Amino acid sequence: MGDAILWIILGIAGLVLLFLFFFILQFLNLYIQALFSGAKVGIFELIGMKFRKVDPRTIVYSRIRAVKASLNLSTNQLETHYLAGGRVPSVINALIAADRAKISLPWDTACAIDLAGRDILDAVQTSVNPKVIDVPNPKLGRPTVDAVAKDGIQLKARARVTVRANIERLVGGATEETIVARVGEGVVSTIGSSETHANVLENPDRISKTVLQRGLDAGTAFEILSIDIADIDVGENIGAKLQADQAEADKKRFQAEAEKRRAMAMAQEQEFRAEEQKNRALVVLAEAEVPKAMADAFRNGNLGIMDYYRMKNMVADTDMRNTIAGKDTTSDSVGPG
Repeated sequence: MGDAILWIILGIAGLVLLFLFFFILQFLNLYIQALFSGAKVGIFELIGMKFRKVDPRTIVYSRIRAVKASLNLSTNQLETHYLAGGRVPSVINALIAADRAKISLPWDTACAIDLAGRDILDAVQTSVNPKVIDVPNPKLGRPTVDAVAKDGIQLKARARVTVRANIERLVGGATEETIVARVGEGVVSTIGSSETHANVLENPDRISKTVLQRGLDAGTAFEILSIDIADIDVGENIGAKLQADQAEADKKRFQAEAEKRRAMAMAQEQEFRAEEQKNRALVVLAEAEVPKAMADAFRNGNLGIMDYYRMKNMVADTDMRNTIAGKDTTSDSVGPG
């Protein structure tokens, strides 16, 4: 019974040792590579990385490259940046490139730039080898920067900006989009301040000089080295088009005002006609009262028959004279007959 228990204990111990052997074996290759590369990483450090959910292969290979490039970086620094979500291989490559180019790039600065989401390797390469930015950006769908000179002629320009990355301003500095926007604004402002479009076509370098003097790279992650006008074409006569549009608008406005006055005149004419009809009705009413008044005069003895005939003769004489004079007498006759 005692022998059986002993064999069981030995079997369990053997299995544990076998498990430990295969567990350690997966780190043995990395340990030997680091050891013979002069970037020694302890076997227990590799095991600790596994438990901390750090990729040991990434850390070991990055440390080997750093040591071979004479960069004094500890395993703990690499692990810390890895656990913070950084791209350790990219940062190591950027540090090596910066060291070879004699650019001052501390480890903490490189990590901050990487954690800020910037491509630190591309930034170092741009610092060594300046890049060219097209203004406007063709990817945004606008092929040219359009501006209008004081004489109303539109000019279509394309510029190329040569920039170099400023490592010190990569954290918190504006991106390429800001450079494109500022240069585009400067081109529009310079063309707009020109008296004629011919002046711009004769001296396109004036745009470059004027825009470059404004310090457009302030607050950005780049340093502008040069601004070159790649192409400039003549567009439409915007001034004449605006004048034509203004004339058409004025024409419609005047037509509307004339139509308004015509409508008011027609309304006033209708009012006058209504007033005239009203007055005619009053006249007719007044004429209807004349026979009544004459009848009352006859009944009251205020008007005699001879007086009536004399009045009729006078009216007839007046009508005759008006007829001879060519006047219309139909509306002037008085009396019941």
